[in-house]
Amino acid sequence: MLIGETIALFVAVAWTATALFAEVGSKRMGSLPLNVVRMSMSLILLAITMWLTMGAPWPRFADRSTWFWLLMSGVVGYVVGDYCLMQGYIYIGSRFGQLFMTLSAPTAAIAGRLLLGEQMRPLAIAGMVITLTGIAISILSKKESTVSLSLPPKGIFYAVMAGLCQGLGLVLSKMGLQHYDAALAAAGLDTAAPVAGALLPLPLYICVPFAATMIRALIGLAGFATLLLVFAHNGRQRLNHAIHDRKAMWCVLGSTVFGPFIGVSASLLATQYTSTGIAQTLFALTPVLIIAPAALLFHQKVAPREVLGAIISVAGVALFFV
Repeated sequence: MLIGETIALFVAVAWTATALFAEVGSKRMGSLPLNVVRMSMSLILLAITMWLTMGAPWPRFADRSTWFWLLMSGVVGYVVGDYCLMQGYIYIGSRFGQLFMTLSAPTAAIAGRLLLGEQMRPLAIAGMVITLTGIAISILSKKESTVSLSLPPKGIFYAVMAGLCQGLGLVLSKMGLQHYDAALAAAGLDTAAPVAGALLPLPLYICVPFAATMIRALIGLAGFATLLLVFAHNGRQRLNHAIHDRKAMWCVLGSTVFGPFIGVSASLLATQYTSTGIAQTLFALTPVLIIAPAALLFHQKVAPREVLGAIISVAGVALFFV
């Protein structure tokens, strides 16, 4: 049975649901209140997970280097990246927002080459070109003899920044996880064994990514709360209004559960049963999967070139893992 591939497809579906929930929530309450509430919910779920699997509701065994790189990853991936993504949803919707997230693959490849010394194969370079071509096909329209953007430039800017930040944040997370592994080895811990005293005895290597996510979420909440409550106009009133918007809160809960919690958990599980390349390629199907529900739920008109562009972009991402 194709267990890993089935789980990876479920992850793509979960991230599709996350994007749809987040689009509705961000349009109702704004990107900053949504991210403050979303990070708060994520921390609660992650703290419960840490308590069950590591015996304490915080990231145990992480040293200073681990905290530094994961906090940097949180600033880039969560504070800047998620803010831009939610802003992008407001201007261009989740369907196009997820299309631009395919930029995370080439960004991660370039950042991995510069920061980790990872090699870039010719197929990866071809994948970058194909991914960008697919995006261009989707967002450019031809009117008479001129070519113009079919989306608001501000929305494109935010979506591009979100894709770039996710890719860079992924590489910074990998650096943090490498330091985390070194800290565990220095403490004499066996990552294949569960933590002593854990209520849910899972191998430590499965628990560590959740602990890393919690560190990132901590700086994410701090960053979003600062932006909203200190720098934004009427931040407290906006947050209070958001919390009392029942429909928006259900959307945030859905976005949180299917994204940082179930999505991350299932993505880690998928890599245990299939290769990382296959899993990552299937994860990248979200821009294609989201087309039909976005059209049905939001009554969006989908042009054939937009579908073609999404498929081409996903094909470009696939080349990174061939």
